[in-house]
Amino acid sequence: MTAHPPHTPPFRDPHLPFAKRIDDLLSRLTLDEKIGFLHQCTPAVERLGIAAFRTGQEALHGVAWMGPATVFPQAVGLGATWNTDLARRVGEAVSKEARAMRARDDRVGLNVWAPTVNLLRHPLWGRNEEGYSEDPKLTSAIATAYTHGLRGDHPTYWRTAPVLKHWLAHNNETDRATSSSSVRPRVLHEYDLRAFRETVEAGAVAGVMPAYNLVNGRPNHVSPYLREHLRAWTQEELLVCSDAGAPSNLVDHEHYFDTHEEATAASLRAGVDSFTDHGTDSSQMVARIQGALDQDLLTEAEIDTAVRRQLSVRFRLGEFDPEHDPHAGVRDFDTPAHRALAQEAAEQAIVLLRNDGVLPLAPDTRLAVVGLLADECKLDWYSGTLIHRSTPLEGLYERFGAERVEFAEGVDRVRLKTSAGTFLHVLAAENASEHDEDATRGAQGALDPALLAGRTDLPPLTTDATGTEFALIDWDEGVLTLRAPDGRYLSVAEDGYLRASADQPGGWVVQETFRLEPHGSGHLLRHLGTGRHVTVAADGVKVADENDENNENGENGENGENGENAETFELIIAERGEDAVTRVTSEADVVLVVAGNDPHINGRETEDRVSLRLPAHQERLLRAARAANPRTVLALVSAYPYAVDTSDLAAALWTAHGGQAAGTALARVLAGDVSPAGRLPQTWYESDADLPGLLDYDVIGSRQTYLYFEGTPLFPFGHGLSYTSFSYGDLDVRIDDGTAHVSFTITNTGDVTADEVAQLYTRAIDPALPRPRRELVAHRRVTLAPGAEEELSFEVPLPAFEFWDVAQGRWRREPGPYELLAGASSEDIRLRTTVLLDGEPAAPRPVLQQGLEGADFDEQSGVEIVDRTRTAGDAVTAGEGGAGELVYRDCDFGDGVTEVRVTVSGKGSVELSLDGGAVLATWEVAESDSGPYDYTTLGAGIVAEGVHDVHLGLRGPLRLAHVGFSG
Repeated sequence: MTAHPPHTPPFRDPHLPFAKRIDDLLSRLTLDEKIGFLHQCTPAVERLGIAAFRTGQEALHGVAWMGPATVFPQAVGLGATWNTDLARRVGEAVSKEARAMRARDDRVGLNVWAPTVNLLRHPLWGRNEEGYSEDPKLTSAIATAYTHGLRGDHPTYWRTAPVLKHWLAHNNETDRATSSSSVRPRVLHEYDLRAFRETVEAGAVAGVMPAYNLVNGRPNHVSPYLREHLRAWTQEELLVCSDAGAPSNLVDHEHYFDTHEEATAASLRAGVDSFTDHGTDSSQMVARIQGALDQDLLTEAEIDTAVRRQLSVRFRLGEFDPEHDPHAGVRDFDTPAHRALAQEAAEQAIVLLRNDGVLPLAPDTRLAVVGLLADECKLDWYSGTLIHRSTPLEGLYERFGAERVEFAEGVDRVRLKTSAGTFLHVLAAENASEHDEDATRGAQGALDPALLAGRTDLPPLTTDATGTEFALIDWDEGVLTLRAPDGRYLSVAEDGYLRASADQPGGWVVQETFRLEPHGSGHLLRHLGTGRHVTVAADGVKVADENDENNENGENGENGENGENAETFELIIAERGEDAVTRVTSEADVVLVVAGNDPHINGRETEDRVSLRLPAHQERLLRAARAANPRTVLALVSAYPYAVDTSDLAAALWTAHGGQAAGTALARVLAGDVSPAGRLPQTWYESDADLPGLLDYDVIGSRQTYLYFEGTPLFPFGHGLSYTSFSYGDLDVRIDDGTAHVSFTITNTGDVTADEVAQLYTRAIDPALPRPRRELVAHRRVTLAPGAEEELSFEVPLPAFEFWDVAQGRWRREPGPYELLAGASSEDIRLRTTVLLDGEPAAPRPVLQQGLEGADFDEQSGVEIVDRTRTAGDAVTAGEGGAGELVYRDCDFGDGVTEVRVTVSGKGSVELSLDGGAVLATWEVAESDSGPYDYTTLGAGIVAEGVHDVHLGLRGPLRLAHVGFSG
C-alpha cells in the first residue's frame, strides 16, 4: 500500500491569509489551552506542535537583560538627535541583534517592549531617560522611525513586534501604582493621546502596554480608551500586554475591585490580552481567569478575542512559517556596522548649550579632565551588558594623547573610624572565586534583573588600625556611595554583610547606597537598600538584623539614637574632591568638568527627583574648577535636565548617557571632528519655581512645556549650537488640497561641514481660547558643507491647526490668522509668515439640548477628574483642598430656562452662578451608603436666557457627572 502524507492543517498553510489560519488554530485549542495563552509565559501545546511563547523583551536602546549586546544612547538621547533616519537604523540594528541572540538563546523574545512614548512633561520624572521628548510630534516621529526599524520592511513578516509603553499619561514614579492623572479632554486629545496615535497609525506597532497609574480615577488596565481610541486607529490586531504585577495591583494596591476574578475579567473585557504577573508562574492568573469564567464574569468568546491578538503577533513574527520567514537567518550581532552606528548616534545626541569660542579645542590643548562622571560609562535599568566601553577620559586620552590630559575624579577621600578607634577595612580577596556574572544572573535573573543577587564569595569588611581609604560620592539628598581602592563599591548581599563587591550601583533595589546620619559626636551609617544601620561584629561588618533595627527605631528614636548595635563612625577626610580638582586645573589650557547623574540613583524607575539642581558635591567641583581656570567647559552627562548656571563658563554641553561609544563621541565633538547638532528635546527650566506639581497633568491650565510655558527658560526646547552658522531664507507657503505646503532655504554660512536641525512651528495669532505659544509641526536634520544651500519642503496637513473643542466633543479649526515660524529652536525663530485659514466659527454650547458634561469645562481650579463608573465616563470632584471651581464658557440658554439639574454622588454641595455673579442655585448632597457610583439627580429653579458663562463651585468629596437645563 502507498503511504499518504499526513494532512496539513490550515493553520500551517502559508498560502492562506493569517486570519483564516488563526481561525483554524483557535478552533483546535481547548478552553484550558486558550486560558494558558493569556499569561506572559504561554506554555507549549505539544499535541499541535506549538512552541512556548513569552511576551516582552526589553529593547529600549539595545537588547536588555539578556547579556552582552550593542548599547546605544538612552532614549532621551535618541530624541535629542532629532533624526528619524538614525532612529530607524538604530531600531533595525536592535531588532537584528534580538534575532541573532534568540538563535542561540530562545529566552530572548521577539515581542519587544519598546519604545516608550510617554511625553516628558515634567523633568523631575524618574523615568525621563526612557522617553524621547516633551513634544508629541517629535516623540511620535522618533517612535515611528524606531518601530519601523524594529519591525523591518517585509510586507508580511516582522523582524520583531514592538509594544509601545506606557498607556497613558504616566509621568510620575511617586505613588505610581495608586495615583490618578487628572487629564482634561483637551489635554487628552491634543497632548497625551497624540504620540501614541500617530505612531500606531504609521503601521509598525504590534501593541501597547498600559501604565501602572490611573487616569481620571480609573486604572489604565481597565480603561475604555483602549477600545474607544487605540483600537480605532488601526485595522491591525494590537496585543495589549499588562505591565508587570499590574493585574494584581487592581485589587492589592488600588482596591478598585474586591476580587482578582472581577479585576481580571474587567481587564480582559477592556482590552488587556496578556497578563504579566507572578513572574514565570502562570498558575495564579490561570486560576483567576477560570474563576471569572465560573462566575460568569467572562465568556469564552472574550478569551478567544485576546488569544487571537497574541496569535496574530506570532504569525507575523514568522513562528509558523520558518521556511518563509526572511528574518530567520539574521545573525547580525556586534558587527562593525553596529559599533559605528552606536558611535554615530552618540555623536548626534550631543547638544552644545553655550560656547564663547573655546570649542572646538585646538589640537595641542593641555586639558584637565575632572568630575565624577569623567571616567564612567554608566548604564541604566534598560541597558544591555557592555561589550565595548568608552568613557570621556578614555576618549580624550585617545584623541589628544594621555600626555596632554590630566585627570582628577573629585571624590572625597575618607576613612571611617569606629568608636573603638579602629577603621573599616577591605580585606584582599585572595581566595575569592572568579566572578561569573552569568552564574549570578541565572535563568530567572536573565528575564528579570530584579532577581539578581549580590556577591557572597568575597570577604566581608572588617576593621583594623589603619583601615581602607574610600572614595565617597554624595549624589545629593545625602545619598552616598563608597568605593574601595580596587574600584569596587561597598554593597550588601542577602546575608547582610558589607563587601566591596559591586562594579557599579544597580539593581531594582540598589544595595550600594548609604546615608551618614549625625549622631552624638559622629555619624551612624544607614544602608539605604535595607534601611538598616551598619554594625561592627566579630565576624565582620554588617547591617543590623531586622529585630535589632526595629528595637532601635521603636525605642530609641527614628534614626536609632543611642541604639546599642548601630556603630558610631567618625568621618576622617583625607582629601576633599575640590582640592584634587584645583591641583590639576590651574596649569591647564582648558578644564573639562564632566558632571551628571548615575541612572540608578536619585531619579530612576520607582523614584522621582526632588529638584532640578546639580548635586552639591558636583557644584563644589564645578566652582573649584572655574575659580582655578576661567576656561572651564561643563559637559553634563545625564538622563534629565538640570538648572545649572552656565553664564560664567567658557562652554557647556549636554548629552544623555551615550552608550558604549559615549566617550569617543564626546571627545570627537570637543576636538571638532564632528560639529555638535543635537537639540534639546525638552525645556530646561531656570529653577524649581518654574515647575508645576509633579501630579499636575493639566499642561494647558498650569502652562507646562514649551507649548504653554510663559517664563524664560534656561535653555528652550529645540536649542542647540553649532561650530558653524546657518542662514534661513525664502520662506514660501501655499495652501491647497487640505495641506499647507511650506518651503524655505538653509545656507551654511560658516567654514565647517555641519548638521542643522530646521524646525517648523505654528501659532494661532488671535485664538478665542488658550492655544500653544507655538507648536512643532515638522522638522528635518540636514548636513551642509560650507557655502552649501538646500531648500527644505514640508507638507503640513491642515488638521495640524485644529484643537479639541470640548463644547462640540470633536476637533475643530478656528478660522483666522496663523503664523508659520521656521528656525533653529522654539525661541530662535528666523523666518515667519502669516496665513489666513478658513474653518468653523465657534458656536455657543447648546446646553438646552446637551447639558454640560462635568469634565468638559473650559477652566478649572482645584478640581480633579474622576471615573463616573468603573467602566466608562468621567465626573469631576474637588481636589485635595475640598473646594473647586469650574467654568463653562458661552453656554446658550436660548429663549430661557427655568430649571437646572445636577447628577451627583457622594457628600457635599454644588453652587451655580452665571458670569461670576451671585449664586443662583445650591444643592446639598447627603452621602449614600451605596458608594461613589450611586448617582442622584437633583433639580432647582433658575431663570436665565441668552449666552452666559456657567460657574460651578464644588465643596466636599462629591462627584458631579452632568448638569442639565430645561425651560
